[in-house]
Amino acid sequence: MNIVIIEDEPLAYERMAKLVKEIIPISQIVAHHDTVDASRRWFLENQLPDLVLLDVQLSDGTAFDLLKLVSIDCPVIFTTAYDQYAIDAFATTSIDYLLKPIKKADLENAIQKLKKFQHIFHSPDTTKKVAQPSEYKKRFVIRFGEHIKSLAVEDIAYCYSENKNTYARDAEGRIYPLDQNLDTLEEMLNPADFFRINRQYIITLKAISEMRTYSKARVIIRLNPVVKEPPVVSSERAADFKKWLGGEI
Repeated sequence: MNIVIIEDEPLAYERMAKLVKEIIPISQIVAHHDTVDASRRWFLENQLPDLVLLDVQLSDGTAFDLLKLVSIDCPVIFTTAYDQYAIDAFATTSIDYLLKPIKKADLENAIQKLKKFQHIFHSPDTTKKVAQPSEYKKRFVIRFGEHIKSLAVEDIAYCYSENKNTYARDAEGRIYPLDQNLDTLEEMLNPADFFRINRQYIITLKAISEMRTYSKARVIIRLNPVVKEPPVVSSERAADFKKWLGGEI
């Protein structure tokens, strides 16, 4: 059984991992994440596990924020120190809702419950990669004073932030103001076509005219249309950027 544990408290994770190994010795913990963002990326890039042990409150949001971003169509056992989320939890694919500190007997009961209902989740879809959100943005409505324009996503070369404003630039160099910030755009744009290289830029593959290695495994990129200062792929995003270039994301 492949299991993903999403838990932001190191001691709680260690205890959960220990209990899992005691209850299901042949299980494998294939991933451990402690934030909504890291979990989202993992589920978009990997096959569904057999079970997710999901802490409700994470450092950058809640489990329900994560479930709005990706579809996790496999059994989930929620863990939390609070009971007010129980109703929301059972509106999902939740098998159980365990209160911390997690007791071995409670986790064993939840696992037994999973085995009883396992056939529900054994559809062909659960062996595939998690579906990306069904609808990515296709067009943006751009407002210039009293004028309105529709900008197709496929015409965008890159998006960037400047002086707390956000802009899109097309292949011809035209610049369009956007209402959304880069964090929001990152969720709205198809990750197969767009990649967030740092805090300031989301780019497309077609906008890259040249790449060079930079310090600490970072990559400096020359964009087309040209910008004054070529952006640098941040060190924490460099590995995923290379996967994206190779079509692995």
